[in-house]
Amino acid sequence: MRILIWHGYLLGGTGSNVYTRQLAREWSLQGHDVTVFCQDSHPERSDVGSARVERPDAGSLLPVFVLDEYEGYEPRLLQDCARDDLDSWVEANAAAVREHLPADLLYCNHVLLGGAVGRATDAPYVVKAHGSELEYSMRGNRELEQWGLEVLNRAHAVVVGSTHIEAVLREVCGYEGEVHEIPPGVDVDAWLPQPPDVALAELIAEARKDPANPGNANARLPDEGNAARLAAFLAGGKPTVVYFGKLLYNKGVHLLLEALAGIDARAVVVGFGDYRNELERIADPDKTLFTGPLEHRHLRHLLALADACVVPSIFPEAFGMVAAEA
Repeated sequence: MRILIWHGYLLGGTGSNVYTRQLAREWSLQGHDVTVFCQDSHPERSDVGSARVERPDAGSLLPVFVLDEYEGYEPRLLQDCARDDLDSWVEANAAAVREHLPADLLYCNHVLLGGAVGRATDAPYVVKAHGSELEYSMRGNRELEQWGLEVLNRAHAVVVGSTHIEAVLREVCGYEGEVHEIPPGVDVDAWLPQPPDVALAELIAEARKDPANPGNANARLPDEGNAARLAAFLAGGKPTVVYFGKLLYNKGVHLLLEALAGIDARAVVVGFGDYRNELERIADPDKTLFTGPLEHRHLRHLLALADACVVPSIFPEAFGMVAAEA
């Protein structure tokens, strides 16, 4: 099959980014002809198998659901963008996709703005609702809710990762059509138990391959010196707890740190986000190590060293991908 995947963001660091990368990789490894459209300026850092990566020229604006730093872009919350700006952004992306049509499948991530891009191509399209767009940007915004309903009604198919997100989708957008629940998969060949000594050696080896990040200036890269820091922190047999995900208040990491104070255990906190500074302020530095974001090549070894993986989110999540990988 000839498959086009549209994604408005990057290929690593957060849930839908990793989902897109892994989906492109798996479909290409199955022999499909896959092209990914995204805004990642360094696609060579991501393993997408034999898939090609195209970067539509949509200007500096990047409509987002949660504000983060994006190199070379001006991120703005979707709900704060003028409709004319969004329409122009959608059309620029749709024009890039149209150059690669026809295709057997056009798979568009997020109701907005993926569904809008799919509709603007005039080709049959599938919408994958991830949940972040619904909860962070669309809920309570009548214009966006109505726009979402319009693109869902025009879609060839609508996909969600869980029954929870199906319920949210129907509640927020008022969508009454058919919804296909397809939970994300886990690469069972990669996520395997390992002896602790092997896992630690492999984790350190992967950390040594990390790109330079002087002063941790790039929040989307692993912290500087992680190889030595992980080796020192994980020495010995103390019980180890791991969290990996965005460092936002809604993720509940502060609850993990509060609980950690009362037990003889240590925690490795993986991720980036605007709440990191506050988490570092309240954390016990002798019991907690912050690493910045790590990729699957690190995490599969780190989780093999963990006695528990904690997912303390206080926000309705789309799908427990972290728990599935753990």
